[in-house]
Amino acid sequence: MRKNLAFALVVGFAAALVMASQCSAGKYNKKLNVGDAAPQWSGAAGIDDKKHALADHKDAKAVVVVFTCNHCPVADFYDERLVQLQKDYKVKGVQLVAISVSTMEADKLPKMKEKAETKKFNFPYLHDETQKVGRDFGATATPQVFVLGADRKIAYMGAIDDSWADPAEVKNAYLRDALDAVLAGKPPAVTETKPKGCGIEYE
Repeated sequence: MRKNLAFALVVGFAAALVMASQCSAGKYNKKLNVGDAAPQWSGAAGIDDKKHALADHKDAKAVVVVFTCNHCPVADFYDERLVQLQKDYKVKGVQLVAISVSTMEADKLPKMKEKAETKKFNFPYLHDETQKVGRDFGATATPQVFVLGADRKIAYMGAIDDSWADPAEVKNAYLRDALDAVLAGKPPAVTETKPKGCGIEYE
């Protein structure tokens, strides 16, 4: 009887742990959920040859973290949209930060610098060769965005919009809508979507 009771308690405890772990992750993100505190990072190398940290933007009303890279054609389609978004929202106190965790040669700093100059990036473009930042955020694709509110909790995560190939066909501007809501002190109507793009290869 005691053995059966002990076994039941162990099973129940294990089930509770599983449920707790499931509750801590989003629908499409196995690591984080909306409302979680954003993982901190520091020491990420930028195309300006400086080291960067999330804390560098402590005065921003919102921070957009975009996991991207050079080689992914889907991410490439969004470059101009991200540049325009930073132009539109900079005056509102929003800072966009792009991060590559890819270890491919095409996605390392020398090529990142070339792309940033060609595309006229107006935001930090960082490389994390350890891939820790991507793992901490549960990032799985490029591009994949995370909107962090003034409290640096995740307000939205997922896709930038619903039409990667043609901006004229966008019906749901998830990222912009989330930013507008956060800046207005409201939760976004849509807080999570499935990121669409190239899979991140972790080593």
